[in-house]
Amino acid sequence: MQVCPYLEYAFSILGKKWNGLILHYLSLCPDGAAHFSEMLKDLPDITPRALSLKLTELAENGFIEKQVTTEPAVVITYRLTEKGRALTAALEPVQQWALQYRDR
Repeated sequence: MQVCPYLEYAFSILGKKWNGLILHYLSLCPDGAAHFSEMLKDLPDITPRALSLKLTELAENGFIEKQVTTEPAVVITYRLTEKGRALTAALEPVQQWALQYRDR
């Protein structure tokens, strides 16, 4: 018997620490976007270095995009891509499962 390569791919992303929570966090933000400082404040157990590495990894894999504006000051925004929004939508049934069975 062989493990489904598509499921294996999904877990290769979601199985890494912080990836799922960062994607979920962005899905809760207006327009699926947030600034680094907002994420650092709202995900208090992650270090700035770890957050930076994870955002870079998620961007390289096409789940989020990094948008830099320079006027009037440099502002960096991280936003879910279509691929990221699709993955977070796919996680909603998992969230419902956890809500039902977590404390049982």
